[in-house]
Amino acid sequence: MVVLLGSKEVKALDALAEERFGLGVEQLMENAGRSVAELALPLCRSGRAVVFVGPGNNGGDGLVAARHLAKSSVKVEVRFAVAPEKLQGAAKANLERWMALRSHPLDAPAPAAGDLVVDALLGTGLNRPPEGPMREAILGVNAARGEGAKVVAVDVPSGLNADTGTAPGECVAADLTVTLAALKRGLVQEPGATLAGKIAVGSLGLPSKAIELVKPSASVFELQDLKGLLRPREVAAFKNAFGHLLVVAGSPGKSGAGTLAVRGALRSGAGLVTIAARERALGQILAGLPEAMSHALPGDGPLGKADLEQLVAALKGKQALAIGPGLWRGTETALLLRDLLGDYDGPAVLDADALNALAGHKGFLAGAKGPTVVTPHPGEMGRLIGRSGDEVQADRFAAAGQFAAAERTVVVLKGAGTVVASPDGRFSVNPTGNAGLAHGGTGDVLCGLIGGLLAQGMAAFDAARVGAYLHGWAGERVSARVGQRGLLAGEVADELGSLWAELEC
Repeated sequence: MVVLLGSKEVKALDALAEERFGLGVEQLMENAGRSVAELALPLCRSGRAVVFVGPGNNGGDGLVAARHLAKSSVKVEVRFAVAPEKLQGAAKANLERWMALRSHPLDAPAPAAGDLVVDALLGTGLNRPPEGPMREAILGVNAARGEGAKVVAVDVPSGLNADTGTAPGECVAADLTVTLAALKRGLVQEPGATLAGKIAVGSLGLPSKAIELVKPSASVFELQDLKGLLRPREVAAFKNAFGHLLVVAGSPGKSGAGTLAVRGALRSGAGLVTIAARERALGQILAGLPEAMSHALPGDGPLGKADLEQLVAALKGKQALAIGPGLWRGTETALLLRDLLGDYDGPAVLDADALNALAGHKGFLAGAKGPTVVTPHPGEMGRLIGRSGDEVQADRFAAAGQFAAAERTVVVLKGAGTVVASPDGRFSVNPTGNAGLAHGGTGDVLCGLIGGLLAQGMAAFDAARVGAYLHGWAGERVSARVGQRGLLAGEVADELGSLWAELEC
């Protein structure tokens, strides 16, 4: 598990460093700057570096880095985005150390190819667009990169919101970001992940348990985490030991959504999968799916309260429910979902039109008898919380976390750096996947996959994390063969089989 820190947790860690471990600001700054210099030095091809220094501790880190680079025989120039005399505390002390060492004029030529540029302008506390000299300095850093210089950002690229990964104004685009002590949330969300370039974690000299003591609520889910959640299949096991999933999906004109959800479920390892849909859609859904069973829902038209009895009956003996892809949605669908979830005490995953049906109905998910998972894309998330998709993207952690807590559900907010939020305040970021998954039907596969994991007894938060990881990994593998543009959702489902083979070796 790779820990992620938010800006409040960074402040808590700084305070803890001195109170618990006796590392004051000056020592932390010295350790940070030295680490930045060591990691940045290999990028300096010309023997010349320019360090852009801003106010506060980030600027102080840059001054320490400048000193250590100079001691490594690099010709270093420091450029200030704030009047040097305004620096205070530990930053001021390191300015004095630098001035005692400096031997290069401040009117040196602009950075060029082969030079190193260190961005030490702004730290993790940014919450508004950079203005004035700070904005001009950021433009200067990016101009140097455009000329071929290599840019190393200290902690986060200046101009980036460290909590959300958004850039409210001008932002440095780095080749390498040396983030201090631990990854920051904004470095695993877009555009922050791209603006950061490669990422290395620099040491503050703190023991590993220091980060644990601030109790970070977010982490990146990795392959080893996934392996730790898998259990071997017993030699004498039979199909009923691996759960029976009911998929409610597909409708006339949207039968493919049901097919893909079932394919994802069949590839999940679930023992049995049954699809429930209107009779005139079932034939198309089941075409090419001989492994699936079916339950015809009588009548015609959108699903509503009249379908409750049939669905309750269909859920008997099932260990989980997956509902929503291509669902025939009408004015009573939300009421059906409320009553169905209020009756069924097993786990359920809701996607697509099930989520659209619930938009504007606060508390319907919170009333579910069993644990639930929802898998919205940003547009669906926005409809659920009454905001635009752009507002959701502006703070994906907040959007997912607030809804998870209010509705007592696990949220899988899809997109680059998928955020999985638990009702108890935990967050997990998925590192797998690429833009190839931006094709119709891939979300249906994910819904079926998570449903199948739930049917096998995996806890909701774990099934969401494992499902997102496997789904993204499969997408990467398919894209490597056919390209991101050529990926098909059904291929993602089928690629899951190859992944299981690797994991079970």
